[in-house]
Amino acid sequence: MLLKTAVKNIEIESVWKGPEQCRECGIRNLVLFADLEHDDFELIHKPIDEISIGAGVTIYHAGDEANFVYTLREGMVKLSQALPDGNQRIVRLLKQGDVIGLEATMSKTYQHDATTLEPIKVCRIPLPVIDRLSKETPRIYNQLITRWHNALNTADTWLTELSTGTAQARVARLLIRMADCHSDNSFYLPSREDIGAILGITTETASRVIADFKRMGYIQNSEVKKIRVDMESLTKIVGK
Repeated sequence: MLLKTAVKNIEIESVWKGPEQCRECGIRNLVLFADLEHDDFELIHKPIDEISIGAGVTIYHAGDEANFVYTLREGMVKLSQALPDGNQRIVRLLKQGDVIGLEATMSKTYQHDATTLEPIKVCRIPLPVIDRLSKETPRIYNQLITRWHNALNTADTWLTELSTGTAQARVARLLIRMADCHSDNSFYLPSREDIGAILGITTETASRVIADFKRMGYIQNSEVKKIRVDMESLTKIVGK
């Protein structure tokens, strides 16, 4: 489902009414505007929309014109790339506080498909806002550098932790990482296809490992469509 068609059905919680909303953001210490000072907010003139998007919605495709960056306030998003054989490989998962479409600050187009794994809340920031702040204050520049550094570290972790080892260890590491991204240890389990695309294993293998984990009690149902995991047992599997 594309964002441009889904937007009619999503809840628009509030529309930007001035810099006060960003100054009082509950997760401001995590987001792109974390270091901005009072006078910096006076440089923001274009609207910043706070929107809610359902699960399974494509925010943008690779190659689309990059007009916005998005601060992820709640939920998780997958970034994926098409492989030569037509399959998709998920290259990164984004969590609360991460920036979706960070490459828009350096490129005219997006590099990945960005799709929601669960219902999310984002702040959609027009690129001209970022451009002006980059020119007028070093504080946004410092945050951008920090975000790029974090993205590089995440890519390294992805290669070393999620693409090596047994299928059981890979799935365990993924579930641990996802649980760590949610304060209540309750989250939406990705589809078996997505798990395979994240970890570089087949869908059949992902299904078998998840079924084994459920049978052993390492995965339990939580709220509707959500699960909780036995962190201690999963950590033991990773350590084998």
